[in-house]
Amino acid sequence: MDLPAAGSRPRIPLWLKVVYTAFLGVLVPYYWVTYTPWNFLYFCDIALFVTLAGMWLGSPFLVSTQAVGILLPQALWVVDFGTRLVAGVHVTSMTGYMFDADLPLFVRGLSSFHGWLPFLLVYLVARLGYHRRAFPAQTALAVVVLLVSFSLAPPPPPSPDRPGAAVNINYVYGPDDAQAQTWMPAEAWLALMIVITVGLYVPTHFLLARFFPERQ
Repeated sequence: MDLPAAGSRPRIPLWLKVVYTAFLGVLVPYYWVTYTPWNFLYFCDIALFVTLAGMWLGSPFLVSTQAVGILLPQALWVVDFGTRLVAGVHVTSMTGYMFDADLPLFVRGLSSFHGWLPFLLVYLVARLGYHRRAFPAQTALAVVVLLVSFSLAPPPPPSPDRPGAAVNINYVYGPDDAQAQTWMPAEAWLALMIVITVGLYVPTHFLLARFFPERQ
């Protein structure tokens, strides 16, 4: 795909920016009240905000960081949702809540961004180009976010007074929000999560660098 000549800036359609911004205008206050502001420390939620800025600024760097950060994990979400929708089975339990009839359709609709955001990021990277410094920048951001999630954000379990409040942000205490893991010291689990997270970025970076035009 050819990028515009030097000195010109690829354009993202205005309607897409407006629709995306309007979606966040609905999601943010609902999540703030329902799940508490800690919820916005999840990588997928951070991606929402950084992508918003990247779209309005036309920034290959900002868009590329989030493509590196969430494409592989969210691809698993898409696969799990698709297999449940088509075949009635889950590959993982990631999207079970999307088929819970007791959960309001409005809430499930908001959470649908996990499915379409990776496709939007692929479109944006194809449009703007891939910035090679996105990988080290997103790696540094991930380490900081995981450390903050472990040091400052609420551990599991959630308070009985706020059962829906976000805890165990980015799974820094284990895979279960009901209780912290006991397989290894907490710091060792945190280190493992850092390794896994950054490990997912490596193949994503190389794939993006291979298939999309470079942009500085």
